[in-house]
Amino acid sequence: MSYHDMEMRAVYGLTLCELMEHNKNVLCLEADLSKASGTNPTVYTAYPENFINVGVAEANMIGLAAGLAREGKIPFCASFTCFASRRVYDQITISVAYANTNVKIVGTAPGITQGPNGGTHMDFLDLAIMRAMPNMHVYSPCDVYELRAVMKYMAAHHQPTYMQLLRTKMPVVFNENFTFDPGKATKISEGSDVTIVTTGYTTHLAVKAVEQLHKEGIKAEHLHYSSIKPFDELSLIQSSQKTGAVVTVENQNIIGGLGGAVCEVLSEKNPVKVKRLGIQDAFGEVATEEYLLNKHGFNVEHIVNACKDIIKR
Repeated sequence: MSYHDMEMRAVYGLTLCELMEHNKNVLCLEADLSKASGTNPTVYTAYPENFINVGVAEANMIGLAAGLAREGKIPFCASFTCFASRRVYDQITISVAYANTNVKIVGTAPGITQGPNGGTHMDFLDLAIMRAMPNMHVYSPCDVYELRAVMKYMAAHHQPTYMQLLRTKMPVVFNENFTFDPGKATKISEGSDVTIVTTGYTTHLAVKAVEQLHKEGIKAEHLHYSSIKPFDELSLIQSSQKTGAVVTVENQNIIGGLGGAVCEVLSEKNPVKVKRLGIQDAFGEVATEEYLLNKHGFNVEHIVNACKDIIKR
């Protein structure tokens, strides 16, 4: 099956079905947003006995998932990022992370991709708050092939996990042979002038920026982080030692997420110039992705200009 032209949420639903076919303990939990997550009708019709809709009760969903995990089940719990992280943070802290239960939490439509739903639903801090939680693993795949690899890894490994899920069709960066290793960043391009660090939604933007920079004679190294926690420190240190300048790009508040992780590592182990692109400590609003990208300054041209500026410093 070719996943090239499919929405990310459609691939999420199909991959859950594939996981259920091989392991009856894999479950799909929803809180009245199954169509938005891509599991209804795909999972609901194929594996109704593995599908649980708790209604508008996200905290109950997490508690239920923790109990099911203690009985040997592998629950994947999906909702909008604001509900899957902010609203249920205490339940996740106690019933999942503290208890170290095998619950997989999926935050859909992260960051500016929640545009039509506005500031209340636009969560810019889920990577930061989930990354700060002990025992929690935090992933953000950028395309359909990486999503499939990450989900298969999640189902096979006993650990609390939070994953961002982009819902719409995304540009393909990898292929069906992609292998997910949470301890290793993926070097998408080699360079010696500046290091660009991305995750999830921003990776396809950086790919275009690297191409533009190359046309202008600037060699940018591009590191994509599938995993924000655990975080591959070595790849970042080695790249920054070579380039001496780092630009981070994230679909999040620049405080505490990818940019925070990068600065924590570099400040202790290899201090270099760093520029963080993303949401500059602000709330969201009802708007298109293009408008929000430009307003908050992390579109392709912003990445290109940030790289040029940091090289000149």
